Amino acid sequence: MKTISFSISELSKSFDITPRAIRFYEDQGLLSPLREGTRRVYQEKDRVRLRLILRGKRLGFPLSEIKEIFDLYDNEMGEETQLKVLIRKIQERRLRLEQQRDDIEVVLTEMLDVEKRAKAALEELGEA
Repeated sequence: MKTISFSISELSKSFDITPRAIRFYEDQGLLSPLREGTRRVYQEKDRVRLRLILRGKRLGFPLSEIKEIFDLYDNEMGEETQLKVLIRKIQERRLRLEQQRDDIEVVLTEMLDVEKRAKAALEELGEA
């Protein structure tokens, strides 16, 4: 059975990211390609991890939390433990986003109020 491998340029094109980003994820311990001399050789496992990294980033997870989840998997803590941690992290992230949304609503309401008062003040100046 032949092992499927990818070069850094193949992965970067496939995910529409730069090779520099992939090297950064490697430096952070999120990817661990094989080496053939100076050439990086990525396996299917690295491709899956890269997909998960990018998905996690889209969901707003910092790389440190993505790494924590990967480390649970790598240390064979068990799928149950990994899933529980993932659920907890998703719940925490969702709560932070909901708080940010509430904060944005408050700021928008305050801005609308200030805008209305400024327009009223401007009208008064025009009548004077």
